[in-house]
Order: sequence, then structure tokens, then C-alpha cells
Amino acid sequence: MSQWPDNRILDLFGIDIPIIQAPMAGATTPEMVVAVSEAGGLGSLPSAQYNAEQLRATLDTIRAATKKPINVNFFAHTMPEDDPAGQMAWRSRLAPYYVEAGLDPAAPVPAGGRSPFDTAFCEIVEVYRPEVVSFHFGLPDAELVQRVRATGAKIISSATTVAEARWLAERGVDAVIAMGFEAGGHRGNFLTQDMATQVGTMALVPQIVDAVTVPVIAAGGIADGRGIAAVFALGAAAAQIGTSYLFTPEAKIPPVHRAALEHAADDNTALTNVFTGRPARGVMNRIMREVGPLSHLAPAFPTAGGALAPLRAKAEAADSGDFTNLWSGQAAKLARSLRSAELTTVLANDALAHMKRLAGMIGPSKTKNTI
Repeated sequence: MSQWPDNRILDLFGIDIPIIQAPMAGATTPEMVVAVSEAGGLGSLPSAQYNAEQLRATLDTIRAATKKPINVNFFAHTMPEDDPAGQMAWRSRLAPYYVEAGLDPAAPVPAGGRSPFDTAFCEIVEVYRPEVVSFHFGLPDAELVQRVRATGAKIISSATTVAEARWLAERGVDAVIAMGFEAGGHRGNFLTQDMATQVGTMALVPQIVDAVTVPVIAAGGIADGRGIAAVFALGAAAAQIGTSYLFTPEAKIPPVHRAALEHAADDNTALTNVFTGRPARGVMNRIMREVGPLSHLAPAFPTAGGALAPLRAKAEAADSGDFTNLWSGQAAKLARSLRSAELTTVLANDALAHMKRLAGMIGPSKTKNTI
């Protein structure tokens, strides 16, 4: 019998540990996914970082290494219309940095962006039939959602407000990820663009638990067993953890990102849109301080990153993270440098130990009669 106080996610996904490794585009590797799933958690593959051919090859690699449940994650955004004037304004704002770096401000830049879930990605889901399919930025077209559901996959998505959680539940998701303001990487917001009113994990989780009937997965500011125990006390049935897995050797991040994480603190991350056009939390660096963190000039997601790519490459070659998206949540200081499988086990064991200790503190033998 499970030791966990809520088994709904365990039963829903067919896993042993209610820990979901967050799908972190650009950082998560097949090795990380396999390690977490083999350890009993749910490994998550950020599929927006691949084209269709690359995704097939990656899923072949994962399926050859594990038969345990996995989560395949996609973005559900709508690609913006071309905005030459906006792109020109953005290039103009970045031009001084190009000159400083010895780069031509007028040179063509790579097209930036991640692809949204579409028919081609859906066909891959239908072939590989992952146990869980998750979405960020809402849900794709209802017809595509129905096709995913027909494969037998459980469908989950992120909510940053109660209204978003209700919206997802009304459309039949199997679980909701309650994404607190503390979380690293891209915000999952889709009904609001107002970052000033985004909600922290401690306030968001219980309100979403009260608002929907499906299980809730807590995300944001959870980096150790204490955080997991806390969100279970708030009514969550699982925890999604991202930043802690960035410290593992399986994470594929540049050295400047690892260095930034080692020095991350509670107060040196911020939400910024300068890297992609959507708000995302990362460690503060030069471009965030001088252009953002939130800039009205940043082109719509996901097109902002192309113009930054040459600057990032030049800076990283000089061991500088001035132009790199250093994604991190607010609890990076609590993370431990372990391999992904060991981290999953240690997090689970620490969480259970905290739950047992707290249960003992409020049990009958410890409770004083105050009447």
C-alpha cells in the first residue's frame, strides 16, 4: 500500500512516486526522462524543442531504455502574425550590443521560436502512445485534444490562476498543474497576461484544489522534501519539480547557466520576456537589467529569441551569461547536485520523512487537551 496521503496521481499515471520532473525545453535530455521514470516518478520530455523527425528519434531512444510511464509535453500557443516593424524596433534596441560585440547589427539572424502542437505532433502521439501528454499555455484545438485522448493518454496542463484551472477542468483534463509565481522558466498563463497579479504556490494550490474535482499537481518553489510535504498538506496530489533537476548531470545546459544556478538566491531571479517574448523566470543578467526584465519592445512569443542568438553565442564563448536565458525558480538555493534517479528517490524519501514527523507532532499522543 502506498505511503502517500493521496494516491490519485499515482493511480492515474501508473507511477510509484508522486513527483513529476518538469519538461524544461533546452535542458531536459532523454537520459533525464528515463532516469526519473525508472526511479518511479514521471519523466517529462519537452517536445517543443524538436521537429517531428527529431521527436521520433528521441522517443525511440526513451522507449528503448524504459517501459515506465512518461510524459510528452507540448506548447499550445498560437503563432503570431508577421510584424516587420516590431522586429525592426527590437533589432534597433539590440543594435548597440551587436556593435559592442563586433557583430553586424544588420546581419540576418536565425528564426527564433518553438512550434505549437499540431497535426504532425499529434500523429507522433498516436504512434508512440505516451502515458501522459501535457500542455503549456492552455490546450490546443479541441479536435487535436480528442485525438490525444483517444490514444489513452492522460492529459494535463498548467494553470496560473483559479480561472485557468476551471477552464482546463471544463475541457476535460485529467489533472491540473497549479503553477505558482515562484516557478522557473515560462509562465503557463493563457487567460491573462498580467504578471502583476500572478499568484504564489502557497495561495494558488489550495484555491485550485477547492475549485476543481480533478487531482492537482503543485509547481513552483518546490526543491526539497519540505516543499513536497507542504503542497500535499495544501491538497496537492503530486509535485512538479524543475530547477532541482537542472543541477543534475543529465541536464543539458551551458556552463554559464550552471554557474548562475550555483549562485542563485531567493531574490536574484525575475520574470522576463526579453528572451522569447513570453514571461519566464530566470536569474538576473545584463540583458534583463538593461532591456527588461519585461520590455514592450520584445516581439511576440516565440520570435524574440532569434535576434539574441548571435549575442548569446558570442558571450558564452567568452564565459559570459549576459545574453543567456538562465532559467531558475526562486528555490534554487535548496537544490542538491545529484543524479536524476537519486534526486527523485531522495526527494520522495525526504518528503515522506517530513510528513511522518508532522503526523507524529499532531497525533493523539502529542496533542494536549486544551479544554
